[in-house]
Amino acid sequence: MSRANCPSCHYPLKACLCSSIKQMQVKTELIILQDPTEVGHAKNSVRLLELVIPQTKVVVGETAADFSQLREQLELTDKPIFLVYPSTASRSVSDIVIDTDVILLLLDGTWRKAYKLLQLNPWLLNFPALHLDLDGASNYTIRKASRSDSLSTLEASAMMLKVIEPQQDVTPLTDALAALVELRLASMPVDVRARYLEKK
Repeated sequence: MSRANCPSCHYPLKACLCSSIKQMQVKTELIILQDPTEVGHAKNSVRLLELVIPQTKVVVGETAADFSQLREQLELTDKPIFLVYPSTASRSVSDIVIDTDVILLLLDGTWRKAYKLLQLNPWLLNFPALHLDLDGASNYTIRKASRSDSLSTLEASAMMLKVIEPQQDVTPLTDALAALVELRLASMPVDVRARYLEKK
């Protein structure tokens, strides 16, 4: 028997996050290119991002053909478009002036999956790439990461928004993520929870 989900936040009823969701409106347009394996992942932060920022656009796929409609939409826009992906060619978002009426493309998946998305979609390299200057580890302690500079898609979005829209209060995002982490930790066996808490 499948678990009953909350009709509003779509998380299991025992892990309902409705009381922790405070919606916010942003000028920056967020478009998430999501690896198909992330869609049903219980620890995926994109679902939470959509709850807090309803205008977030999520496109699921792997190949260029999967994103053909998105590419057509991007070709028609007059907005500047940036890819959020750290590389030798990317620039720190803190080093340049970016208008708030902008589109950010984020890749949702593990580092390996995000890299694969990029390799399968070289058209993404036509957009200037941005990265964040990180001074601390991710607060998304319930999900393992292969790199110390790993961030959840929600965290990366929040940090990008904070730089691009400095007057924007991003605590609805960070508070929602904190609530999700606490609920997940509380549901874990004591010994498993202890291992995750060691990473904090």
